[in-house]
Amino acid sequence: MTNPTDRAGSASPDNLADPQGYQRHLIGLVGYDDPAAVQGSTIATWRALVAEAGPDLRTRPELAEWSVLECLGHAVDAELVMSGRYRWAIAEDDPTIVGFDQDRWVAAFDHGHADPEGLLGLFEALRTANLALVAGTTPAARARTVRHPERGPESLGLMFTMTAGHDRFHLAQARRALAAVRAG
Repeated sequence: MTNPTDRAGSASPDNLADPQGYQRHLIGLVGYDDPAAVQGSTIATWRALVAEAGPDLRTRPELAEWSVLECLGHAVDAELVMSGRYRWAIAEDDPTIVGFDQDRWVAAFDHGHADPEGLLGLFEALRTANLALVAGTTPAARARTVRHPERGPESLGLMFTMTAGHDRFHLAQARRALAAVRAG
């Protein structure tokens, strides 16, 4: 996937070339909204979008762009990765985490041919567990950090907010993909 864009259709900062810009971009997508509320509503939003996509669920708008289902698959991958990152932040002292190549994961796990109900079920289970985990933390735990290889130190609270922005970013991407497919 090349040149991802935000809800307004403008290019998002590249997470490798401009890691702090990417971080600010995701935080900006949350604004003053409660990150837990944003994340809590994402499950139902994905379910509705998958249902709306119907026969267009697996269709890419362009060869180098993800389908709705591939966007969902990436959301599942990201939630799985964040499950570990949250736990490392809580239990370890400033651990260095591993990044991942989202395009390689989408291709390697063949998200374009995945079972949408399986992806939705896994996303819901992971998200529900992560929301409960973070809700049960103290302010001191939310201030604990991991060391991201490109972005440097990130606290549990910051990662949690970025995840809410990540939700909004990829839901908007999936909506644009569906609109482009239907527009022909």
